Amino acid sequence: MTSPEVYMQRALELAQLGQGRVSPNPMVGCVIVHGGKIIGEGWHQQFGGPHAEVNAIHSVDDKSLLSESTVYVTLEPCSHFGKTPPCADLLLEHRVKRVIVCNKDTHSLVAGKGIEKLRAAGVEVTVGVKGEKGLHLNKRFFHVVEKERPYIILKWAETADGFVAKENYDSKWISNEYSRQLVHKWRGEEDGILVGRNTAAHDNPQLDVREWTGKNPVRIVIDRFLKLSERLHIMDGKQPTIIYNVLKHEEHPNLTLMRIDEQGFLWHLLKDLHKRGIHSLFVEGGAHTLQSFINEGLWEEIRIFKSPKQFNKGIKAPHFHGNLLHTENVMGDNLYTYKRPEI
Repeated sequence: MTSPEVYMQRALELAQLGQGRVSPNPMVGCVIVHGGKIIGEGWHQQFGGPHAEVNAIHSVDDKSLLSESTVYVTLEPCSHFGKTPPCADLLLEHRVKRVIVCNKDTHSLVAGKGIEKLRAAGVEVTVGVKGEKGLHLNKRFFHVVEKERPYIILKWAETADGFVAKENYDSKWISNEYSRQLVHKWRGEEDGILVGRNTAAHDNPQLDVREWTGKNPVRIVIDRFLKLSERLHIMDGKQPTIIYNVLKHEEHPNLTLMRIDEQGFLWHLLKDLHKRGIHSLFVEGGAHTLQSFINEGLWEEIRIFKSPKQFNKGIKAPHFHGNLLHTENVMGDNLYTYKRPEI
């Protein structure tokens, strides 16, 4: 007999397919099993679209089997009306026999209410199957619910002798083309991407996913005194862009100048991003901006590419203390992933 963990693993794999497409919602997968056989499966495919349970039930050819089926879902079925009707009600409508849940939804709109509704109607509910994997999958969602600020990933590339740029701020190209393509994949997985004024001015980055397939993140730039040239890529209006400053607020097509207080600048920035539904932030530089986030303790992950190249002098890489999670060789570049110690 196949164990519940196997079916939940499949549901988690399905949920992962929604990465970069469903935020600020969590990624959710659903598998429906009857007589030891999967008869339906689905996942939350895009924000505002049908939830995983809806897609899974829709995929079942013989709906009469649902009343004798077990539903495996990676997150507690919702019990409230949002952009779609409650999934708990849908499961009750089809009189499903058993529901196995990976994680309880900690959002205040759900927070156990879906599980309670199912149990009150006589449905057998089990919670916690592959729970740790579910928490990792939706680490951004659970973090935002708890902290009320985006999940922050810092990323940079540095030379073998510890520099992120030359003295003239030139940093092209420390990492190789395979590492850069991986970075474009990462960009598509996050809601926003942030750089400081020096990086925007000297590198003139596009901050998109042109070397991968996915949605472009919201571009976020720190330019306190609005000194950046209007000829830069970040001003081209091709994707939503927010420039945080201390001078003025203006709205233009795909460009927002957002004034915030200098005192507690980064905290105000993150609070505003949270209000805008930006639940994950990918910070790409430069060294001063990255160090500012580190000094404030505002990071969850750090990803560093270490290249065999050497500059001998230049702008030093940020310094930090973290727990090494993972190392990987990317065609000659060494990738190191760290998490913040108290996480």
